Amino acid sequence: MMTLPDSGEDSVPATQARRRSPARTFRRWLGWLLIPAVLGIAGVALWNSDWLKAPRAMWELSRMPPPTSLPVPVEGVAARRIADTFGAPRGRDRTHAGVDIFAKRGTPVVSATAGVVVAVRDTGLGGRQVWVVGPARERYYYAHLEDWRANLVEGEVVQEGTVLGYVGDSGNAAGTPPHLHWGIYGANGAYDPLPLLRAPRTTNGRALPGG
Repeated sequence: MMTLPDSGEDSVPATQARRRSPARTFRRWLGWLLIPAVLGIAGVALWNSDWLKAPRAMWELSRMPPPTSLPVPVEGVAARRIADTFGAPRGRDRTHAGVDIFAKRGTPVVSATAGVVVAVRDTGLGGRQVWVVGPARERYYYAHLEDWRANLVEGEVVQEGTVLGYVGDSGNAAGTPPHLHWGIYGANGAYDPLPLLRAPRTTNGRALPGG
C-alpha cells in the first residue's frame, strides 16, 4: 500500500507559529509602559510620605532665598529693645557672633523661620541649644535655653512661630540675666541678624509642607 504524505491540515508552519497575534503584542507593550508609570506613582507616594518629610523640607529650603526681614524669636520682645552687640569682644580670642535678647526666664523662644531642626543638645558655651536650618539652608542658633519644648526632636519640620524652647541662662551664661543668644550662619559664617529684625516685615518666606 502506498503511504500518502501528511496533508498538513493538523500542523502549523514554523513561520506562522513564530508570528504573534496583535492582541498579544499589544499586551506586551502595555506591560512595558505600565512599569515606569507604576514606579513613578510609587516614587511620588514615597516622596510625599512622612518618612521623607525632613529631606523634602530641606529641598524646599534650598530653593528659598535668604530672608530680608524676620520676627524677633522671643515672644513679646520688640526689635528696638535689642542692643547691637554683634562683633563685640568676648574674652581674649573671640567676638560675639549674634545678639542677646533679654526676657523673663521661661519666655517662649520661637523659630524665626520655617525650617528643619538639625540639633537639640546641651554642650559648650551655648548650653541648652537648638539649631534650625532655614531658607537658603542658612543655620539659626538658639542658645542658653532654660529648657527645650516637650517632644522637640532633630528632624522636626517647623514653621515660623513654632516654639523651640524657653529663655534661660544655661551654658556660659549661668548667673547672668536670662536671655536668648541668637545667631545666623550663612555661607560665609555668622552675620549680624539685628538688621533683619528691624527691617519692615515682608512675606518673603513660605510655610513648609508637613510642619
